Amino acid sequence: MSELQNQRVTVELLGKEQQFACPPGQEEALKAAAKNLNDLVEQMKQRSTVKNEQNALLMAALNLSHELLEAKTIKAVDLQHQDQLIDKLSQHLSNDSKHNK
Repeated sequence: MSELQNQRVTVELLGKEQQFACPPGQEEALKAAAKNLNDLVEQMKQRSTVKNEQNALLMAALNLSHELLEAKTIKAVDLQHQDQLIDKLSQHLSNDSKHNK
């Protein structure tokens, strides 16, 4: 079987066109990510005294990194709670099956 080839996708970042390799079927996700990043940079420029696009880009990247780490932490806590609930349910079912014999 032949491997699927990445495609070149052009997006606009900071007012300039950039090309990136993109797996087939992920073009719209890449364009949405670029739009999200552009929007965040604009928000950073409007909300702070930073007007330099490079610094606004760094602030947006830090913001995204923080959000990602926060989401990973929440996911880990949720998985831990799910595991605890599964353990409790398993114990309950095990106890019920012992009493019903």
